[in-house]
Amino acid sequence: MQNVIRIVDFHAPELDLYARLRETELLNRHEPEKGIFIAESPKVIERALDAGCKPLSFLAEEKYMEKEAKELLKRCGDIPVYTAGMEVLVQITGYKLTRGMLCAMKRPPLRSVEEICADASRIVVLEHVVNPTNVGAIFRSAAALNMDGVLLTPGCSDPLYRRSVRVSMGTVFQVPWTCLDESWKWPENGIKLLRSLGFRTAAMALTEDALPIDEICLCSEEKLAVILGTEGDGLASETIADCDYRVRIPMAQGVDSLNVAAASAVAFWELGKRENKPVCVPGKM
Repeated sequence: MQNVIRIVDFHAPELDLYARLRETELLNRHEPEKGIFIAESPKVIERALDAGCKPLSFLAEEKYMEKEAKELLKRCGDIPVYTAGMEVLVQITGYKLTRGMLCAMKRPPLRSVEEICADASRIVVLEHVVNPTNVGAIFRSAAALNMDGVLLTPGCSDPLYRRSVRVSMGTVFQVPWTCLDESWKWPENGIKLLRSLGFRTAAMALTEDALPIDEICLCSEEKLAVILGTEGDGLASETIADCDYRVRIPMAQGVDSLNVAAASAVAFWELGKRENKPVCVPGKM
């Protein structure tokens, strides 16, 4: 039976975790095993629980305590449960929550690159993608469009930042992912590792030798890593040079490129087809 505590003051210490700790404090880089993330909305909380994430406390708008929150709380064990009116929750989130619920959860341990890639045929690599909205949107597209895992280079926004989790609709708990730590020398060591695991690499880049994304040899690759770069500047030149393929999305109306999140959806749709067609040799089209 949970301990239900009604909160009427936004400044109550029980809300520090939800309202006043910064994302970097929740992450706890010095002791990652103690890191925390915040899940918002019933669907996101449900997907986090399905993935085995451990809840630490729960905050819900009072009117939902006997509705959606009741079913979720049955899965949460003996944790503190805070209730508050919408006027308090709005101060925490800055906007009106739909079916207002938040859950603080323990961060799961990061997996190894080898584990993420073990049974995968399509991997996404994000290079210095710093906007949490874009990271969340990319995860949502990855889940929907046949990507098997995501790798993030140092400097990327954390997929478990609150906004990333929310924008992803909880798919960050469905798509396997991990981060390359600072000890990795990206791109050299990372691309070497991907090759050792059987992956060809495809850089999404606006270069003169880039193949159109619907080129038949790309979908025929048994294992392909799709590499997407930071907002604005795109991939680093050394990353582009090290990859097996340079790939572009044909544009119309004089538009030169898409936002990285939009480009990811197009790329995943096309490259996730895994078509059984003749294989081409990179650089010998």
